[in-house]
Amino acid sequence: MPELNSSHCPLAPPDGAGALADILIRPAMPADTEGVTRMLARSYRALLAPDYDPALLREALPLISNARPSLLSCGTYFVAERDDRILAAGGWTDLSPHGAPGRAGVGHVRHVACDPACVRTGVGSLLMSRVLCSARAAGVVDLRCQATLTAVGFYEAHGFDALGEIAVRLPTGVLFPAVQMRRAEG
Repeated sequence: MPELNSSHCPLAPPDGAGALADILIRPAMPADTEGVTRMLARSYRALLAPDYDPALLREALPLISNARPSLLSCGTYFVAERDDRILAAGGWTDLSPHGAPGRAGVGHVRHVACDPACVRTGVGSLLMSRVLCSARAAGVVDLRCQATLTAVGFYEAHGFDALGEIAVRLPTGVLFPAVQMRRAEG
């Protein structure tokens, strides 16, 4: 995957967002496993609570809050950090979330989350901007996403359209409500 420079993908904070100037967005690596897992656990525990039944979250959180080694080493999964603390993570792959090979030009947004202390500060949008630019640079013109109920508004703000509600089957058989979303270029 080619690394992008500012001429291809401007990652400077938007005007008036000086607080984001010290955020580093970089490709994740296996050494980030613990930091990403901690951030995912904080994020999902706090942010999903208003939209999901507590009993469902008790079953689902141990399954969805772990960093995935395949994502951390794929080159298209990124972390946003400040002072070596991971504040957000997310990326895309050409494989579906279930591991099926993708078609040319189609990508899948994967495991995007933001520390609850950073929600609505621009950190998540800065990270998503990097994800979108990386996918575009790789020739992806059709991005798909299985969004939590909580994240639908975030994805809509980044050009995704909701296609309909789905139930994601977790490894234990638990059905987790989500929304299938899509962003098509052009």
